[in-house]
Amino acid sequence: MVTRVTQYTLDVTDVDRMVAFWSAALGYMAEQGGDGSAKLYPPPGEAGPTVWLQGSGTEKRGKNRLHLDLVSDGDPAAEVRRLVDLGARHADVGQTGDEHFVVLADPEGNEFCVLDRPPARP
Repeated sequence: MVTRVTQYTLDVTDVDRMVAFWSAALGYMAEQGGDGSAKLYPPPGEAGPTVWLQGSGTEKRGKNRLHLDLVSDGDPAAEVRRLVDLGARHADVGQTGDEHFVVLADPEGNEFCVLDRPPARP
């Protein structure tokens, strides 16, 4: 028996702002609940984990210990520009500049990476 990633949960302070960013960033459909949270779903027929944006009264502190790695189906540099236009910003988590990814942070400072290519399989 094995387990698989089915959902990524992120505590957020401004659910509306984060729904706008992450649904546009991922091309996901959003369903907001009456409990101050929202769930984002991949488009019909596409695989991928759901994203749960859980309303929280606390601000983010420190570097995320778990983050998303995203890969574009097109030009990674253009994707970085698109995400920055949506509200992401470049983040420094100690990278050297030789990496095959760009580190960004969402509007609330949660780090994520945009990879130059999909991860290599063994």
